[in-house]
Amino acid sequence: MTEGWIFDYGGTLDTGGQHWGKVLWHAYERHRIAVTEQQFREAYVHAERTLGKNPIIKPTDTFRKTLETKLRLQMAFLGIGDDALLPLLDDVYAGAVQQTARSRDILLQLKERCPLVLVSNFYGNLSTVLREFALDGIFEAVVESAVVGVRKPDPRIFLLGAEALGLPPYSVTAVGDSLEKDIIPARQAGCRTVWLQGEGWTAHDASAPEADRVIYGLDELLENNE
Repeated sequence: MTEGWIFDYGGTLDTGGQHWGKVLWHAYERHRIAVTEQQFREAYVHAERTLGKNPIIKPTDTFRKTLETKLRLQMAFLGIGDDALLPLLDDVYAGAVQQTARSRDILLQLKERCPLVLVSNFYGNLSTVLREFALDGIFEAVVESAVVGVRKPDPRIFLLGAEALGLPPYSVTAVGDSLEKDIIPARQAGCRTVWLQGEGWTAHDASAPEADRVIYGLDELLENNE
């Protein structure tokens, strides 16, 4: 039986398992922004690398502000004017608000059974983002890569999560949307794993180690399988 949960944030709690690159690409499609998917992917990678290497995101930045910054970097790379930004931002942010509200309901029910910890690669503003979506106070601790100096897929970040729960890794279940960044390193750390499988950035490698359990929606965690 699971005695504690480790949750990923981005792509798990805010999109329900869909990679953020796919979330944004489908928004580009809906708004008929004239770029190819390959051009978008290059812009997405450029923006992520830029944010990873430079302290652009501030600890007080909300998710909406973070998302706006990402979109500006992408659009500048693609040569798209700012007039397309606000409709795209409103669209994608509304989806995140809806999904995090659903995730919050599930997390509160799980919290009644055992403690939860958040383990995430983020920009140093995750506490602000959690308050923005009323997710603060749900987790015993937040282990954020920009704060602790360890990033997924390093298994040590999951050991920090288990330590924050005060539990040995074998009694903890880690939940995430990424095989490479969540499931494989969590298993290496000794945790049980649940893969939230959604639309990924790349096709799933069938040779990769599988999770202990695969789900297609966070509500499945409420079933008495853990």
